[in-house]
Amino acid sequence: MPEKPARIVFSYQRAAALLPEVRQLTEQAIVRVDDARQSEGEAGAQEQLQSVVTGWADAMVDRGLAVKGLWLVDFDNGSGYYCWRYPETGLEYFHSNEEGFPGRMRIQ
Repeated sequence: MPEKPARIVFSYQRAAALLPEVRQLTEQAIVRVDDARQSEGEAGAQEQLQSVVTGWADAMVDRGLAVKGLWLVDFDNGSGYYCWRYPETGLEYFHSNEEGFPGRMRIQ
C-alpha cells in the first residue's frame, strides 16, 4: 500500500500558487468524464468514470490536498481550510475544522 503523503500546511500564498495546477487537472478530468459519457453512454462508462475520478482524487492527495467531494478540495492551513470547488476561478473561501463546506466564509 502506498504511503500517504505527509500533512502539508498551506499559507494562503502557497495554496493560491498551486490553484492553477489544481484547476487545470480538474478541468482535464472533467473533459475525460464528458468524453466517456458521450462515447460510452452513462451506464457503459461507469468503470471509466470511476477511474478518472479516482485518478483526479489521487493527484489532489499527492499535492497535499484533502478531497472533500467531486471536484471539491481543501487546503489545510493549520487552523482550518482554504476551500475550492470547480468551477470557482480563485481561492476565495475558508472554513474551520468543525464547520466544513456548509460553514464556508468568503476570504476578505
